[in-house]
This record gives sequence, structure tokens and C-alpha cells, in this order.
Amino acid sequence: MNFLELAKHRCTTRGFTEQRIATVDLEGILSAGRVAPTACNQQPQRIIVVQQPETIGKVQKAYNTFGSQCVLIVCRDTRKALIRPFDQKCSGDLDIGIVCDHMMLAARELNIGSVMVGLFDPEIIRSEFDIPEYIEPTALLILGYPEKGFLSPERHRTERKPLAETVMYEKYSEEK
Repeated sequence: MNFLELAKHRCTTRGFTEQRIATVDLEGILSAGRVAPTACNQQPQRIIVVQQPETIGKVQKAYNTFGSQCVLIVCRDTRKALIRPFDQKCSGDLDIGIVCDHMMLAARELNIGSVMVGLFDPEIIRSEFDIPEYIEPTALLILGYPEKGFLSPERHRTERKPLAETVMYEKYSEEK
């Protein structure tokens, strides 16, 4: 399928079967994250792959894993930050978002569902996985085979605003 079709087929999955992800598929997903562009190619991502029930239990102390058999703890090495000098905005969260997006799309191409989560307690993750202070737990990427299938790619017709409401040309203008 072409890229736009793949993007339309990707959806948030909450509820996974007990089927484990094959090693070759997981490596493909991780490889997609590896080739993702990052600011000045700093590659700040540090990814902890969690697949054993006891370590998934550690993640569950910070957030619900929806029965997943594979969670990626996507961290950012703060020593690799590119800081915008005008307002001190750090590129790290953008970088991690791009890395996760690449991995979610690669997963969907393999008929593997995903949900990217930012609303978790990073201190629990830091403590449970012995993560040093300069590494920031940024996102959980929860992967697996959907228990109830995938959402229709046609949902975007009604669930997304038309381009005219989100895109402006040449200057900013408020909604009409």
C-alpha cells in the first residue's frame, strides 16, 4: 500500500492478544525507529524492549499495558539535546515523536497494533528499570496484535478536520 493508505490504516490499539511479536518483526520495527530523522542527527533515543511478564509488570506500575506482550520504553538521552537558542526549546520530544511514529507505521505494515503513551509516571519507570538521571523516559510504545481488529481507515472522513480548518497559506489566520 502507498504511504497515505498506510497512514490511514494506522490507529491506536488498546487491547491486545497474547500472541508474541516475532523477533524478525520486532527488529524491523526497531530498525524503522533507527532510521528516523532526528535534529542534527543526534539520535537521542534509547529504547528498552520489555517482553517478559515480570518486566511488563514493572511497566504496569506506571501505566496500563492493555495485555500487550511487548512494550518499548522510549527514552531520550538529555546529553544529546539540540536547544533552539531563541527560546531554549529542546528538540528531544520532537525527535522521540518522529522515532515512535516511524515504529508505529512499521508495526502497522506488519499488522501489529500500537499505542504511544506519554501519560505515565516517569519516576516509576526510572526506578523500576534503573535508568540514570540523564536519560529521560519520554514515551511508552505498546505493541501487539489487536484483540478486536483495527479501526476502519475510512474513519478519517468524519473524525478529522478538513485541511481548510488546519492549514493556512502564507500567514496565520483564525478559523472561520
